[in-house]
Amino acid sequence: MALIKSISGIRGTIGGLAGEGLTPIDIVRFTTAYGAWVAANSQGKTIVIGRDGRISGEMVRNLVSSTLQGLGFDVVDLGLSTTPTVEMAVVWEQAAGGIILTASHNPKEWNALKLLNAKGEFISAEDGAWILDYAEHGKPEFAGINKLGRVSTNESYMARHIQAICDHPLVDATAIEQANFKIVVDAINSTGAMFVPALLHELGVKNIQVINAEVSGKFEHNPEPLPENLRELCSVVKKNNANLGIAVDPDVDRLCFVCEDGSLFGEEYTLVAIADYILQHKQGNTVSNMSSTRALRDVTEKHGGMYAPSAVGEVNVVNRMKEVNAVIGGEGNGGVIVPELHYGRDALAGIGLFLTQLAKSGKTAKNLRSSFPDYYISKNKIELDQSVNVSKIFAAIQDKYAKEDINTEDGLKINFERDWVHLRTSNTEPIIRIYAESVSEAMAENIAKKMIADIREAMQERI
Repeated sequence: MALIKSISGIRGTIGGLAGEGLTPIDIVRFTTAYGAWVAANSQGKTIVIGRDGRISGEMVRNLVSSTLQGLGFDVVDLGLSTTPTVEMAVVWEQAAGGIILTASHNPKEWNALKLLNAKGEFISAEDGAWILDYAEHGKPEFAGINKLGRVSTNESYMARHIQAICDHPLVDATAIEQANFKIVVDAINSTGAMFVPALLHELGVKNIQVINAEVSGKFEHNPEPLPENLRELCSVVKKNNANLGIAVDPDVDRLCFVCEDGSLFGEEYTLVAIADYILQHKQGNTVSNMSSTRALRDVTEKHGGMYAPSAVGEVNVVNRMKEVNAVIGGEGNGGVIVPELHYGRDALAGIGLFLTQLAKSGKTAKNLRSSFPDYYISKNKIELDQSVNVSKIFAAIQDKYAKEDINTEDGLKINFERDWVHLRTSNTEPIIRIYAESVSEAMAENIAKKMIADIREAMQERI
């Protein structure tokens, strides 16, 4: 069993011993700590919750809702929802915060509490640390009989979220309808089966096929939208002569596409394509985390904007977007953040913008993808002995490449003329992650292998 306590939320596998898995006791304990944080930082008494389609979702929802009620909060329960919908609902409800019940791309055994502030954004590192400390050492006080909170349900926010996307000035439902797209959606047995077809209908798409459409939480394949998990979608798109395949993760904040020939558009290029479209109509800056493709920088500079990297993590991307007033941002895992809507990854917003771009360009998805620079990312890792001093390893690597462009904001990133390599430690495992990007797959692999050799050499020198 696993229980991972991080500054952005609590996730774990369902069941097992308290403190070792995401058990009812752990759910109540961390919900209580979050409630204490809300009470310490806000006069508000309303908290929004929503869940994805996981098997454990109803059980977790009942525990979270009752705990918040017992703390004196009024709970607005969106029921089956998406991460971006809950984020927007927090603002619309003028709530003091929100909790999204989803383990995102993790398998069905997992669930999580994702914690939001009153802006509908993920809480800061400092706030997360406060909540973790309270969960360990706090002495919660629950409400008396006359101060218990109330629980209400509100299932109207799917329509409101979709309408906000359709109202975005760069989303053109008329152009999409006239394009007469035939689209296949892989909903991976979660709430994407509800929200994505509903959005497509509002955008005028009439020919929609949904695979893995039952909202059962019994994921038909690993739910992370990676190439090895999307073979069925690729096959169905090609077999049915569809114009496009759309894949989302269980909480509908990550997005990737399949081209008409069954090839992958590439999750790294979801943000690149949408940024290119937005920058054609609105000059400005962009942000992605520093493990994401250089192609976003190329596209941004082509349109006269400035690209700014951030540390890995959605909250870091959002903070950097605000700093540089970015018009679009996100992550290379298919996460698109459209600030006019809200500061959070939103697959539904990405769909609306991408389909408009496709319709107005007159290109196929394959042709659109070929219009962007080609880069390849090699993802590797090295397992570490607990005695290894990673700071010293990174210092040695930094000395070796001192003449290159180096960024130490998040681990160690070395930028070469057209390539880069990013070294990061994991918050949950004793490993170093090595991401390398170049203009060919072989070159990316070679850069990664060279860096792994450098790391091993530095480790030997410090034994």
